[in-house]
Amino acid sequence: MPAGYGVPENDDGALDWATVEQRLVESSHYWMATTRPDGRPHVVPRWGVWLDSRFWYDGSPATLHTRNLTENPACTLHLEDGWEAVILDGTSNQADPPGLELGGRLSEAFAVKYSERGYSPAPDAWEGEMAGGLRVFTPQKAMAWFDFPNDVTRFRFE
Repeated sequence: MPAGYGVPENDDGALDWATVEQRLVESSHYWMATTRPDGRPHVVPRWGVWLDSRFWYDGSPATLHTRNLTENPACTLHLEDGWEAVILDGTSNQADPPGLELGGRLSEAFAVKYSERGYSPAPDAWEGEMAGGLRVFTPQKAMAWFDFPNDVTRFRFE
């Protein structure tokens, strides 16, 4: 960030990851930016769940954003709040079938957020023929602030 943007030095005023991650868990709406094969950007809202330090979501492999990710898995995930922002860069790939244990945890997390909107997948929803619809976003780095510019904080993941 440029000088004067309030990036905390020596962790004074920096956000802790647990606080940022809680925001990812609680959010219902996420924005994902991908790149079309010709280099133009594409942004789409996504429903999903933050579980085990990754963002899990599903949808048809025929969607534009999934086709973009097949060509280039690099993408950006952003929460919808610009005042208390959480922005993650990473990759999104088709997930392997999660099995019933992880599938059950995903199912429960989706139901908590979206059952009132008519979406509550079963624990086996991503097994067998439906396996191709589950995707997983893995973060590489993040930036967040809840009181810009006083607490702008960067995070890196290995």
